[in-house]
Amino acid sequence: MAVNLSKGGNISLTKVAPGLVHAVAGLGWKPRTTDGAAFDLDASAILVDENGRALSDQHFVFFNNLQDPTGAVRHLGDNRTGDGSGDDESITVDLAAVDARVDRIVFLASIFDADTRRQSFGQVSDAYIRVYDGDHPDDADKVVTFDLGEDASTETALVFGEVYRNGTDWKFRAVGQGYTSGLEGVIADYGLSAG
Repeated sequence: MAVNLSKGGNISLTKVAPGLVHAVAGLGWKPRTTDGAAFDLDASAILVDENGRALSDQHFVFFNNLQDPTGAVRHLGDNRTGDGSGDDESITVDLAAVDARVDRIVFLASIFDADTRRQSFGQVSDAYIRVYDGDHPDDADKVVTFDLGEDASTETALVFGEVYRNGTDWKFRAVGQGYTSGLEGVIADYGLSAG
């Protein structure tokens, strides 16, 4: 049975999925029916050092930069509608190949063109992140999930969670931190610029 975390909760991925090497972070959401305008949410990952700063611009993995320089973290493609069942966007992590300078990998989602479209996470439901063993994707016992619930209202970007090192172990923390300043606000916090 999957482990469900609350905001701020963390768990050892090694404990949930012994021998885990290929982790997958699946993010999902459902746009609420509002004015009929399309919602385009984008999942991203930022590889940060022990000081909480991105290693470089190339360590920001998203639809326009599908992998980090080592290829350990890969974005599997952009879903522009949120339609369908299951994860809307996924990012894979080869834990054995992650650059040794990386302290944690931050997973987030932002609403594309949110200000122009006047959209926010208050108009999105069922937002979640789940981390599972990519080598055993159907094993429900090897899944950690965090359902963001209805916490966000005016936010246009959300840090869903992070995978981080704890000695030789990898752990997952449910974050759920929202930003009204969109993607620009998130990446600025990690030392990146929108330009």
